[in-house]
Amino acid sequence: MFLVPAFCAFAQSKKSGQKTEATQPEVPTSLQPYAPRKDYSPESEKKQKRVKEQPITYNARERFYERMEEVARQRRKNEKLMAKPQYSDPMYFGHKRPPKKRPPEKMKYCKVCGIRH
Repeated sequence: MFLVPAFCAFAQSKKSGQKTEATQPEVPTSLQPYAPRKDYSPESEKKQKRVKEQPITYNARERFYERMEEVARQRRKNEKLMAKPQYSDPMYFGHKRPPKKRPPEKMKYCKVCGIRH
C-alpha cells in the first residue's frame, strides 16, 4: 500500500495593474452585509481655463508664396546635384568615382552595379 500525500497549494497572485474592487461587482458579504450607498448627485463642474484668443491674421497668401519659393530653391539644388558627372555620365555606372578600366583577363565583378570592369 502506497501513501502519497496529495497536498496542493494554489495561491492567487495579484497583478500590479489590476484592482479587485473594480473587476468584481459589489455584492453583499459577511464583512459588508449591504452594498455601500451611492449618491447620484451631479458632479461639480470643473473650472475651464480660458484660452487666450490670438488675433486673426490673413497671411495665408504670404505663407503660400514662401513655401513655393522654398520648393523652387530645393528643385534648383537637386538639379545642380544631378548635373554632377556621378549622375549624368554613363561611365560612372552609379559609382561615385568612375571604375577602373582593366584588361579583359583582370576584370573583376562589381558588387555595386553588377558589371565586370
